[in-house]
Amino acid sequence: MTSPVKLQRRSPAATRMQVSRLFHALSDPTRLHLVELLADGEHCVCDLMAAVDAAQSRLSFHLRTLKDAGIVADRKEGRWVHYRLRPEALEEMAGALNLVREARPGAWRSITCC
Repeated sequence: MTSPVKLQRRSPAATRMQVSRLFHALSDPTRLHLVELLADGEHCVCDLMAAVDAAQSRLSFHLRTLKDAGIVADRKEGRWVHYRLRPEALEEMAGALNLVREARPGAWRSITCC
């Protein structure tokens, strides 16, 4: 699993990559639905399959994307895998939005225009 990082301790390029990974993971309606379901606590993958009406392979793809981005964590219990939301990842996304909001004008501009 990709470990989430603290945004303040990374270079601007690395920060943009991490933020991009986090927001990409939320850019799909199914993954957004999974995050909403996990907001109220841990769920077994079998319950998530029923809730989003998805085949196991499709659900695995989406959960893997969320896990690779560090948004969810999993644990195995017998034959089943349980997923939970990682609140730290949501805090990192909020931090990223704050960085953008608080950036001084032109701070993220890398080229100049004519």
